[in-house]
Amino acid sequence: QLQLAESGGGLVEPGGSLTLSCTASGSTLGDYIIGWFRRAPGEEREGVSCINNGDDTTYYKDSVKGRFTISRDNGKNTVYLQMNNLRPEDTAVYYCAADLVRVFRTCHIPFGYDYWGQGTQVTVSS
Repeated sequence: QLQLAESGGGLVEPGGSLTLSCTASGSTLGDYIIGWFRRAPGEEREGVSCINNGDDTTYYKDSVKGRFTISRDNGKNTVYLQMNNLRPEDTAVYYCAADLVRVFRTCHIPFGYDYWGQGTQVTVSS
């Protein structure tokens, strides 16, 4: 049974950076499509970025392109989300999710992911 744990959230000023980690136990994370999602207060959960299994193809939500970078380190069984030039509208609880079998172009849709982490809070404020 795959278990996911996010870390790296916190409070940062606008323009600052954070790196979120999604560390897996119980299975090999490299076998899974991994998505990063976020939920702001009063909003629906939305897909931020994804990385495919096998070829590491990536997806980014338009508003984070050029600012966020997703990567994986299979040796550490961890997927990262490097977030630069953070904006107040990036404030949310961030979650990682894993799916073993999915069409990659649907990776930004939270429905159907098999495993979820507990989330980590990111607050961007001066």
